[in-house]
This record gives sequence, C-alpha cells and structure tokens, in this order.
Amino acid sequence: MASRSSFYFVPLLLLLMLLLASPTSTAALASSKLGSGDAGNATAAATRLRPGKELLKYKRIRALLRKLNKPSLKTIKSPDGDIIDCVPSHLQPAFDHPKLKGQKILDPPERPKNYNFTIVGSGSSRVGAVVVQAWHATGEACPEGTVPIRRKTEKDLLRASSLRRYGRKPVHRGVRRDSTNNGHEHAVGYVNSEQYYGAKASVNVWSPRIGDPSEFSLSQIWVISGSFGNDLNTIEAGWQTDAYQETGCYNHNCRGFVQTTSKIAIGAAITPESVYNGRQFDITLMLWKDPKHGHWWLELGSGVVVGYWPSYLFTHLARHANMVQFGGEVVNTRPSGSHTATQMGSGHFPSEGFDRAAYFRNLQVVDWDNNLIPAASLKLLADNPGCYDIQGGSNSYWGSYFYYGGPGRNVKCP
Repeated sequence: MASRSSFYFVPLLLLLMLLLASPTSTAALASSKLGSGDAGNATAAATRLRPGKELLKYKRIRALLRKLNKPSLKTIKSPDGDIIDCVPSHLQPAFDHPKLKGQKILDPPERPKNYNFTIVGSGSSRVGAVVVQAWHATGEACPEGTVPIRRKTEKDLLRASSLRRYGRKPVHRGVRRDSTNNGHEHAVGYVNSEQYYGAKASVNVWSPRIGDPSEFSLSQIWVISGSFGNDLNTIEAGWQTDAYQETGCYNHNCRGFVQTTSKIAIGAAITPESVYNGRQFDITLMLWKDPKHGHWWLELGSGVVVGYWPSYLFTHLARHANMVQFGGEVVNTRPSGSHTATQMGSGHFPSEGFDRAAYFRNLQVVDWDNNLIPAASLKLLADNPGCYDIQGGSNSYWGSYFYYGGPGRNVKCP
C-alpha cells in the first residue's frame, strides 16, 4: 500500500484540538491558484455520473477547496505529484483565525542558551542530516515574503471521513495515556519531573508499511501541559506516514500556526529516507518557548525556523509544559480481528540496533532559564512490547538516545 513520509507539526489545545500538521498527497495543477479547477472537475464528474446527493457533496468540495487554497504568486510542481503554492505570508491560513486577524508576522527570537547545532554529532559517517523535500528537486524556490503550501485537491477531501469534519482532529488522539483502548499504541521516552520550555532531538526518517487505510505511523516530539482530561494542551512535531487517508487535522488545515520560512512546505514529502542496513538520514527538530513573548517556535535542521504558535491560543502551554515525550505511535484498528501489521519506525525491533532500527538521539529539553540541557531521568515505556518496543542508552556522541519500533503483527503480537 502506498505511503509517504512528510513533515507535520501538530498543536492541539484543550479538546478543541487546534492542530496544524501531517502528510497527504496532491494532484495536478489547476487552472486557478485557488484550486477552482480541481473543484470544477469534481462538479462536472458529479453532474455526469452522480446526481442528487453526490452532486451536492461535490459542490461542497468545490466551496471548501476555494476556502482552503489561497491565492499564490508562484506555483511549483513537485516530481512526486505535489503542487506547491507560494502564498503571500499575510494570506496564509493562520490569519483566518479570529485571534490572528490583522497581526504582523514576528521575527524569530534568540535560540535557547547552549544551542549549538554543530556540537551535537552522530558519531558515524553513515548518518546524514536531511532537511530536503521532494519539491526541492525542481531547483525552484518560493520568493521571500511567501510561504510554500501544499495544494489541497478533490482527492484529499474525498479521503476525509466527513467534509464537515475536514481539518478537525479526531477526539481520540495519540498522546501517551495509561491504556491503549483507543487504538493508539506507543513506544516513547518521556520526562515529567520539571517545568519544560522546549525540547530538541534528532530522529531518523523511514517509510513504515501501513496495514490499513484508516491507520498511520508517526515519530515525533510531544510538548504537553495540563491533564489527560478536557484541559490538555500539546504541541507536536515530527514525521508521519499514512496510507493516503485523511487521519486528522494537521499542517495548515487548522488555523493558528504562523509559518515564517519560504523553504519548507509542511506536509510535503521528505527525501531521502533511511535504508535498512545502509545509510541513515535524520532530521533535527527543536520546539522552544520565547521567554519574551511566550510564543512556541519550531526549528527544523540547522537554523531553519519554520514558524510559531502564538501563546494566546493556549491555556496551560501559555505558561510551560509539564511533560515532554519522544517516540513513535501507530493506530491499531485490529483489521480482521487481529493486531495490525502497521509498522512503527523502521518496522524492526530496537534490539537490531543501528542501521536497522529507528532511533531518537541527543534528547534535550529547555529549562526555566532558557537553557538547552540533556533530558535527564528519561523514562521508557512501550504499550505493547511484543508489537513495538523501546531500548535506551547514553554515550558521548548521541547523548541520551533510544531505539524504538517494531513490525506490528507477529508471533508475539497476534
């Protein structure tokens, strides 16, 4: 089943779940920068083949595409089929949010103290940093003053379970809890003994197999505050693979995340990916709270500041986080009555080690004084270790690290 790895950055607050990130796929360039060509084709097809309720559905799709796809100054067709629209920064979806209307885009703040990308090494020539997306292969770039946004198409909307719920996050979402009865399974490392103002780590990129169209597999950082009841705030950043199914509200689908870079298209595919028993490629992610204004910022790789979540969108995270998690998550829908074969990480258990298993390395957090420090007292937890496991360690190159993941269904995971 086809799958892809994409950048995605997901804030959810309270149970309003204002989410801003994940992956999907796109189709060909339409005649209008607003995507009206896609919508028009959908309506024409409905007129020929699907009268009545189906025609009404396609009219709704047309209206929603016009709302989602913003006017652009330039369009780039990616080799993987994605269409990237270079949208003027002030027209990006964030400013549809009532609290952001009329606001100016902020300049990035200073990084936390002790921040130095070059001193955090991999310890192996077989590890390469990757901040490349498939659309970069064209050699084209979005102009300064614009942000690259992956265009939504008719196919994207048809994959959604409901047009009314398109762009909204599912109620049962995968922040680590004390049970797996919601179908989400995790293998994570976490800290929860202090107040946290950010987190940083490097994670290698894979393309795990997805066993069912309604499932996904992700690897990410969670920055969490509040309880696991109705007052939970989280910001999440990482990579996700799904079966081209709309499994939530991510990226720019939900309003609130203000993008500041013209280099990264959130939700577009990452390249290259790690190779089993071969070269490993990882991405470095940092989330941190600006001590001056309180906004939460995201950096990708060495110095690419992607954007920020304004502090006034949050309740608890307006102050600080009380937990940071690193690791993997899958959805297990138990197709055919048995555990899913959806993989986590590389699809191999952590006992296989480097070159074969997925990893998080150089785990760090930001303390109350805006210092980037090692993630001390890291706890490891696997919901279902026969399916997906985790093993940790520490050394001079990788600092605090762990391997994680697994194949899903196997003899120890029926």
